[in-house]
Amino acid sequence: MNPFFQLTLAIAVSMLVIPIVRHFAPRLGLVDLPDPRKVHAVPIPRVGGWGITAGMILPLLLAARFEPLAQSFLIGTFTLFVFGVWDDARTISHWPKFAGQLLAAGVVVLYGDLWVSHVPFLDVTLPAAVGKPFTIFALVGVINAINHSDGLDGLAGGESILSLAALAILGYISDSPLILSIALAAMGGIVGFLRYNSHPAYVFMGDCGSQVLGFTLGFLVIYLTQVANTAVSAALPLLILGVPIADILAVFYQRIRGGMNWFQATRNHVHHRLMDLGFDHYETVVIIYSLQAVLVVSGVLARYESDYTVAGIYALAIAGLFGALYLGERTRWRVGRARGAPSRLSSLVARIKASPALLKGPLRVITLLTPVLMVLSALWVAHIPSDFAATAALLALVPAAQLLWPKSLQPALLRLAIYATAMFPAYLLISHPEAVPQSLQTVITGLIVVLALAVVLYVRFGTEQRFGSTPTDYLIVCGVAALAVFGSIAVNSRQVVEAVLFAAVLMYACEIIIGRTPLLGSRRLLQFSTLATLLLISLRGAF
Repeated sequence: MNPFFQLTLAIAVSMLVIPIVRHFAPRLGLVDLPDPRKVHAVPIPRVGGWGITAGMILPLLLAARFEPLAQSFLIGTFTLFVFGVWDDARTISHWPKFAGQLLAAGVVVLYGDLWVSHVPFLDVTLPAAVGKPFTIFALVGVINAINHSDGLDGLAGGESILSLAALAILGYISDSPLILSIALAAMGGIVGFLRYNSHPAYVFMGDCGSQVLGFTLGFLVIYLTQVANTAVSAALPLLILGVPIADILAVFYQRIRGGMNWFQATRNHVHHRLMDLGFDHYETVVIIYSLQAVLVVSGVLARYESDYTVAGIYALAIAGLFGALYLGERTRWRVGRARGAPSRLSSLVARIKASPALLKGPLRVITLLTPVLMVLSALWVAHIPSDFAATAALLALVPAAQLLWPKSLQPALLRLAIYATAMFPAYLLISHPEAVPQSLQTVITGLIVVLALAVVLYVRFGTEQRFGSTPTDYLIVCGVAALAVFGSIAVNSRQVVEAVLFAAVLMYACEIIIGRTPLLGSRRLLQFSTLATLLLISLRGAF
């Protein structure tokens, strides 16, 4: 399966799974309650990890790579997910958590035979008796680093996406399908989760999500430096993993220095310290994102530099962060605004969300552009089989009857006809990939991009924040799965991905017009365009 198609499938699965599990979260005990150490004031379901894990694992299973290393990764992921759900539901002590982490890491090292033999600064090869225990220790460390960084809405997910993006690039450069596939699938799972985790969050990822992400990142950086591309610096994991590694080391240092239990949760992570200096949620996340982005970009650019150069870049950036934190805390510096007053960034975000233009502008684009694209799509497809044309002709009876006799049909039947019409071009483009005129392709691709941006803006900012899966979410998952079958045929992979995204954008746009647009004229225009599209497909296929 094409890795970018795995990304699309992972997003769809993650978006679908999270609302389903959230419904049962209180019954299962998967709710994060407020306490003085945390920054949220209301109970939040801890089910995001279900979507992240399902979104990542399903595409990997469909890819059917079942050699021992891939099997060990899947077994380790499932193990950490189970232990993470146990912790989310029952808040287990650190010893059972370590047992799960050691088990997952041990499977990768002992069964998958992935272990560190080359370490930074030493021009020697570690023997298995040393390298394997060290690898297990390192994997457990990375798992806990990401787990402990999950303290603000979108923080751990965003940091992980930046690291995974760098790994995907490095996997592509190193010609490693395994790295590219796992990294993109994990990114898709996180993107689907972030739909519900942007501040203010509806769900948290929970330990089942953060531990799986930490395990995935640890697995990938070890595989990259030890197997896929041994020419890169052995110190590269420092830059790729970035802030979470320095954060957990600093936290442990402070706990040891203060005579505290190493594993007792405290409020001394980087994000806590930034907020104690007066930065609000948005500012804190942006600061950490920015430093993480600098580190991972440096990792990609300096991948072939010496270990000393790579470690020096990391040390310089981290020293700057903790030096600034220490100086601010020592001098009792605080952000210059009234206590509790929103920052300029928060105020800007609030004004954007409250702007009527953010609702009306994208909605106008959606209601006007969707009918145009549906009709153009009927002209975009180069070849239409006769049997497909007959199906379109029969389906055209639905919008025709609805237009002539508005009360004669159930609304669900019309909705189904509209969604099917949106899927037709994607199906035809994959199953009959004849050449399309370049000029027409360029125009429609540009219109799809504009429509996609309008849909994202409308759904994210312009509508009331309702949590749950829509009918289109389910249809997109089914549609993506169906198109995956056709995508396995020898078809241009870029064409497959574009067709899937085209169908998804059209279906979401249709849902907005049908279910959320107050104007009857917009819905009537969509019905006319659906009828026109189906008639064009049937006529072009008949002659």
